[in-house]
Amino acid sequence: MTGALSFTLLTNYFYTPDDETETAEEKKLLKSTHKTHESLHKEFDTFRRSYLSVYLVIMLADWMQGTHMYTLYLSYNVNISALFLTGFLSGAIFAPFLGSLVDKFGRKRACIVYCILEIIINWLEHYNSFEVLLLGRVLGGVSTNLLFSAFESWMATEHRKRGFPDEWMARTYSECSIGNGATAILAGIFAQVLEDSLGHIGPFQGAIALTVLALVLILRWEENYGQPVKGGHETSTLYNQFKEGWGLVARDSRVLRIGLIQALSEGGIYTFVFMWVPTLLSMNPPGGVPTGCVFAALMMAITIGGIVFQPLEHIFATKITTKEKASEYSAVFAYIMAAMSMSVPAICLCCTEASVCFEKVLLSFVVIEFCVGLSSPIAGTLRSKYVPDAYQGAIMNIFRLPLNAVVVSGTYATDVFDQYKVYGLVSGLFVVAAILQASLALGGPSEKKQVKKD
Repeated sequence: MTGALSFTLLTNYFYTPDDETETAEEKKLLKSTHKTHESLHKEFDTFRRSYLSVYLVIMLADWMQGTHMYTLYLSYNVNISALFLTGFLSGAIFAPFLGSLVDKFGRKRACIVYCILEIIINWLEHYNSFEVLLLGRVLGGVSTNLLFSAFESWMATEHRKRGFPDEWMARTYSECSIGNGATAILAGIFAQVLEDSLGHIGPFQGAIALTVLALVLILRWEENYGQPVKGGHETSTLYNQFKEGWGLVARDSRVLRIGLIQALSEGGIYTFVFMWVPTLLSMNPPGGVPTGCVFAALMMAITIGGIVFQPLEHIFATKITTKEKASEYSAVFAYIMAAMSMSVPAICLCCTEASVCFEKVLLSFVVIEFCVGLSSPIAGTLRSKYVPDAYQGAIMNIFRLPLNAVVVSGTYATDVFDQYKVYGLVSGLFVVAAILQASLALGGPSEKKQVKKD
């Protein structure tokens, strides 16, 4: 994996990101604002680093407590399945209307609320009480929805608010994916050091400190609410935000498909996450399974996927399709590859001896994580393209309802079906996601519909 990462970095060195070349959109923008390419690029770099500094700290904190939550609950001797299921159900219950709150009252405020919730949740983990831990999981369902909607909504809207070309957003998404894999590896190391010195609760105490740091950094951000609709966010009621967000999903089939693709693909990934360790352990390879090394390899694959994203889009834009459709075709490629990778354990575990196909299954796990690193920035780019800024938070949370339903169903499937059947189901989820994505790629213009303003 180290060799693959080195080769990817070397190849990526010869690729020039879109924000470092003057495009037609940028030339028009520079003419209207009387700025130079260098000054606009400097402003963008400052903005991008401001967002990434918060995002990476938040993800480091999330990985630190997430990787050790199971062992902590195991030491408390509580009903672990009930706690995890409560978290997913909480996320499903609050998702439909939480996004409207984010759009109505501000994305920066929502990010601050997320940090406060995470500090409270990680503090509640100190108590060996099922009721207290259950409360933490309920709050965790809310905070998870905020994590995967408020921060991206703030970034996408602020990017446009500051006048940067839309195509530059791809670099921010790419670096988020690269950083996500890297912070996961660092989190595993830091969490282990804290656990060795402070016990099972150590990683959660470290997560509290990191979340406080993120909260301080967020205070420097400006507030945004997306596009002003119906007279602006001050006069638009929460009911209107809620109704219009759901109405947009019903009216615009492209937004509906984007949301369903997100639910299917992320649901498949979450199901895989529940299964990869038990699957490898059940294959009983000679010398056992070095789960720590395997986890590091999987996270490195995410990083490689994030690095490959922009060069791959460039290839699609120049060799296969138009620049406007490059993201759509890249997504189809990523989901087909993910479906093929999950078909490997489905076939191997069904038809061959475990000792024979261990290496093939392990390689397929690396490939699926590569697809995660690749598809994450692609999905963000497509959301920014199709979903109006005014409803970013609402739309992203609406589709966390089917996402949580897929995750709960996938978790249940791991208990009642053979492993090869579950991997077959996961592969099927990616096939459907690829089909939906292909319908967008082969459809009409990709510009988002403008929101009517009263």
